[in-house]
Amino acid sequence: MAQKLVNTQIQEQQLAQVQQQRLNAQQVMYVRMLEMPLTQYEEYVQTEIDENPALEPDMQDNAEPTDSYEGGEEASNSNDDIDTVIDHYDDDRYDDDYIPTATANYASSDKPGDDMTVWGNSESFYDTLHSQMGEQDLTERQELIMEYIIGSLDSDGLFRKDITSLSDEIAIHEYIDITPEEIEKVLTILQGFDPAGIGAQNLQQCLLIQIFRKKATPLTKLMYEVINNNYEDFTRKRWDKIEERMEMDSITAEKVFSEIRKLNPRPGAALGETMGRNTQHVTPDFIVTVSDDGEIYFSMPKGRIPQLHVSQDFENMIQGYRQNPGSMTRSDKEALVYAQQKVSRARAYIDAMRQRQQTMMMTMKTIISLQRKFILSGDESDLNPMKLKDIADRTKMDMSTISRVCASKYAEMPWGMIPLKNFFSEAYDTGDGETVSTKEIKKALKELIDNEPQGKPLSDIRLAAELKKMGYPIARRTVAKYREKMGIPTSNLRR
Repeated sequence: MAQKLVNTQIQEQQLAQVQQQRLNAQQVMYVRMLEMPLTQYEEYVQTEIDENPALEPDMQDNAEPTDSYEGGEEASNSNDDIDTVIDHYDDDRYDDDYIPTATANYASSDKPGDDMTVWGNSESFYDTLHSQMGEQDLTERQELIMEYIIGSLDSDGLFRKDITSLSDEIAIHEYIDITPEEIEKVLTILQGFDPAGIGAQNLQQCLLIQIFRKKATPLTKLMYEVINNNYEDFTRKRWDKIEERMEMDSITAEKVFSEIRKLNPRPGAALGETMGRNTQHVTPDFIVTVSDDGEIYFSMPKGRIPQLHVSQDFENMIQGYRQNPGSMTRSDKEALVYAQQKVSRARAYIDAMRQRQQTMMMTMKTIISLQRKFILSGDESDLNPMKLKDIADRTKMDMSTISRVCASKYAEMPWGMIPLKNFFSEAYDTGDGETVSTKEIKKALKELIDNEPQGKPLSDIRLAAELKKMGYPIARRTVAKYREKMGIPTSNLRR
């Protein structure tokens, strides 16, 4: 019996050894590169250049700006004037779900797509908020939450991230369970920071916070009522309707609207102009643009990564030693081995960089082909159900490779900056042969809850019935699951 057990253990050990797979040096470099977003990739390449004398940058090429797929142009910076915000309201650029394009000052160059380094002054956007954070009486737990919230603010200084998503993010990275209620409490503290409006969850709240922080007067009271009770008409510039509904005379109405126009719809942008926001921004790994005729293009910024080549001096050194093998001393042989090792690694490194580039471009090209409608509209309801396997099948690459490409990478879209993972969504079968994205269902669910009668919230059963009418026949328990994931309480708690 003992002998049989030993034999079994030996067989199991041998089987495990047979299944092991070793990656060569180039594969290891390629895998590491693939996981890195642009800023980290820049540092990785620079470190390799410093450590390997056989790897040299092309002196005439000071970081070629982009690698493009059918062209691609930079997104222009946005105007900070509140009238611009209102004027563009119709194209959904400034609705609650809008994630604005990161505003950047590019390095001086006439070439499109140059390095997207954001220049700032001595104190960063983050440092300014962090110093105000130090003035608060926060617990260690609250300080951790505050750090994550500040890190999640967009370039306008607004907090547009889903609170439940932030709770999940903290749980994953810090192994700490944080409730949405705790995050909301800390977010309220942040909203008391300067400039007024920082940390608001949407444009309407941003304006309300600024009005609330002003000295209470009959004028500010009217301003608050316009934004709080007549926001839709305000964004549509239906001044006459607001004036009539609020029973204001034309002179008073003009004063109210004039003061509202002085509010800052982008408090973070204003702070960045004077304080610098270079530590706050996400650098996109892809820039997606849409032409006037609806064609979609994308490019890949190269940042500060130069074109690389193997040092000619090292190549000549190896060639010289090989031509006179008989006259080589021990030190010559050691020098030859050293040179061969460095040249071999340099070649492998360059090949890994080229492979990374090709893999990322193939992946993004496939994502665009599957999510064309979403890219054009920016509306999550237009997302097609898509999984990593869908990309892997079309590119003939492994799912783990696709996962590495999409991890920690961002794409700058015509309507905002999003992580690549936002392109992916599970499918839900509607029962009539069609499938929809679960993100589309969640958005419809949120709209139902946002628009439910005041004081009469809809139960999960009612919500399921309403969703069925909209073409989403999901069960009550599925409604409850989606609602909980979005951090929305039960109907009893929404009264």
